[in-house]
Amino acid sequence: MIGNLNHIAIVVPDLAAASEVYRSTLGADVSDPKDLPDHGVTTVFVNLPNTKIELLHPYGENSPIAKFLERNKDGGMHHICYEVVDIIAARDKLKAEGARVLGDGEPKIGAHGKPVLFLHPKDFCGTLVEIEQV
Repeated sequence: MIGNLNHIAIVVPDLAAASEVYRSTLGADVSDPKDLPDHGVTTVFVNLPNTKIELLHPYGENSPIAKFLERNKDGGMHHICYEVVDIIAARDKLKAEGARVLGDGEPKIGAHGKPVLFLHPKDFCGTLVEIEQV
């Protein structure tokens, strides 16, 4: 059911500084920041030959990653995203297998302009999983 690894997301306390580390120190292709008010984050993508790293920073007072950053002052890995061909079929199969879909269970449009869902970390070895339709 899951396809390629789409990205690994890392929450960072300083988006500009983190972007510069990837750009200058590691020599990576780094996108411009993009605010996603509906998701409560500002995101930057580090483009790699085989996947992406998503740098996340809280956007707005009700950001869902603000508490993560409070507990992890230096930031850290937040989630892993896998591609799926049909997000509704994937959701239904996952739910039938006992996985918990976060939120209202309906896909939202993510940072790439495609439907996404998040899956409960307790169902996936302690890792928050995002699935994205490709």
